[in-house]
Amino acid sequence: MASLMSNKFRTLLLNNGIDLLNNTIKVMLVQASYTPDKDHNFVDSITGGTTKEISGTGYTGGFAGSGRKTLASKAVAQDDTNDIGWFDAADLVWTALDAGTVGYAVVIKEVASDADSIIICVHDVSPDVVSNGGNYTVQWAADGVLKLA
Repeated sequence: MASLMSNKFRTLLLNNGIDLLNNTIKVMLVQASYTPDKDHNFVDSITGGTTKEISGTGYTGGFAGSGRKTLASKAVAQDDTNDIGWFDAADLVWTALDAGTVGYAVVIKEVASDADSIIICVHDVSPDVVSNGGNYTVQWAADGVLKLA
């Protein structure tokens, strides 16, 4: 499964309904059994019913849980040479993570609950990573968290 952007994020981006630099943007870790879908617009599409967010030592899932990390050092840039725009942030580290198998890192705009927190994009961390009590790092690609070409 390749990474994807949600349809809701695309719409908000076009109508100025999201500010990647000033809104609270977080990353949640999701089990490999989750099936990403561009039509999954809100976090409760992932957490509602059978939860797919990981949970265990080093990660408490759920809204306001200690597992979701806030992006820091956020930046937006334009690259005229390669005709792209990108959004980047500092890499994230979960310490002593032992919470199951991570299949995806999901970037979200956190609002007041999972029902209104918006899925921005889903990154496939393939191959899936079985957490074993060590540190787990989400290292963004050289061209950032999100690239628009």
